[in-house]
Amino acid sequence: MLIFVALNNKTRILAKKSGFFNEFLKERKTVGAVAPSSKFLMKRMFAPIDFDKADVIVELGPGNGVFTKGLLAEMKPGSRLLSFELSRNFYEHINLNIRDEKLSLINDSAEKLEQYLALEGIHKVDYVVSSLPLAVIPDVVKNKILDSSVKVLGKEGKYIQFQYSLNARKLLQSKFKKVSFKFAPVNIPPAFVYQCSNNS
Repeated sequence: MLIFVALNNKTRILAKKSGFFNEFLKERKTVGAVAPSSKFLMKRMFAPIDFDKADVIVELGPGNGVFTKGLLAEMKPGSRLLSFELSRNFYEHINLNIRDEKLSLINDSAEKLEQYLALEGIHKVDYVVSSLPLAVIPDVVKNKILDSSVKVLGKEGKYIQFQYSLNARKLLQSKFKKVSFKFAPVNIPPAFVYQCSNNS
């Protein structure tokens, strides 16, 4: 959201990010970034996705919807995006600003991933794209989220996660057979993008 529209570019950037920063201050246990993700990071996150073949994508922690818009723009007609956002403020922001028949926006914890997929009659998904701050999520909760993600991924499915450190590597390696990562330096702060799968 722009707050000062007639000022210089730097002020505009700060204004756009201020809402995100305010949400970070209020919800430190569920919001892991102080600013929206960069287009460079989004490109890194989307690189492993074959949008021509993806029928169902799950997004965990969309925040202000930067990745959500990007995913919807790339996804083919008739595909589905289920986005789980726990923050009511972010949920309302996305609900107000993004209109797309492919999107199912859910204001609930990603712990309930399997439950919501069952309600939608979806048994397997092609990709899970996660922006969740694993470092600050309680162990019981993040283990349940990751275990559910493993269960719902199709045979060729991939789990894609960004974090601001390599602390999540051992955890992800304990859940997936294959784990690789790439560095995304052009972001605030710089990030690591993990690509995980259970393909043999």
